[in-house]
Amino acid sequence: MTAYHPTLKQLQYLVALYEHGHFGRAAESCFVSQSTLSAGLRELESLLGVTLVERTRRVVRFTPLGAKVVAKAHRVLREAEELTELVRSSGQPLTGELRMSVIPTIAPFLLPRILPRLRRDRPSLKLFLREEPSAAAIESLHHGRADCVLLALPFATGEVEIEPLFADALYVAFPKDDPRDPPAQVSPALIDENRLLLLEDGHCLKDHALAACNRPELQASATMIGTSLHTLVQMVDNGLGLTMLPAMALEAGILHDTAIVARPLKSPNARREIALVWRKNSPRGDEFRLLAEELRAG
Repeated sequence: MTAYHPTLKQLQYLVALYEHGHFGRAAESCFVSQSTLSAGLRELESLLGVTLVERTRRVVRFTPLGAKVVAKAHRVLREAEELTELVRSSGQPLTGELRMSVIPTIAPFLLPRILPRLRRDRPSLKLFLREEPSAAAIESLHHGRADCVLLALPFATGEVEIEPLFADALYVAFPKDDPRDPPAQVSPALIDENRLLLLEDGHCLKDHALAACNRPELQASATMIGTSLHTLVQMVDNGLGLTMLPAMALEAGILHDTAIVARPLKSPNARREIALVWRKNSPRGDEFRLLAEELRAG
């Protein structure tokens, strides 16, 4: 009896449907028609002799076996990609396509400084950038949607290679005439928990800031309203509280045209570590280390 082996295209369709939960969006992500994707999945199920997806008019629901097949399909597709990368990386480094996810508290401040030089020095590199929070970026990495991730540590990354780039200090930002304005540094004890504005859950900078303060009550009292650092800056500039900002945002001019003062946070852990990470045993490891050098030089 000849065993049937799924094609990579069928597995790609299956994974896309699982990730998007919708036939139309899954087909669009695979650059095929909805009927082509649906037919490919039916053929897969028919030849395997099992039901992977329960179809209704409103809901796409994977069977328990279907979910297990998706998990295995992720690994198969990733291995296939790495096979191609192994051949490609044997030639000139940092050429061809490279997909990098970058977290929102790094992307707008570091990339504008680095990308022009990278485009000039590495004209054959086609860098595709995706901005997403840390958890989503790491998921993209392990599922093969991203080749590497530029993020801030500490953060739970799973099995990855890590290339540290630099430390990014944390500052406390508050209105210019704040009566508690210290001359040089802000002690965590001086932070008023009732006025502290932080990013919403999902942004690792919030966790880094709270950990640096080492005041458990801040977690419960902080008003977490910001979807971006620029939003928080506007709130502070309008006298609604104070917040914490990384040095790279200050260096990029996030406080220009505001009446905000920023002082270093006085704490042994008042920093986050910016790093480039990629999947363990990736055949492009040497390329990513070279990319890390380029990012570090920026």
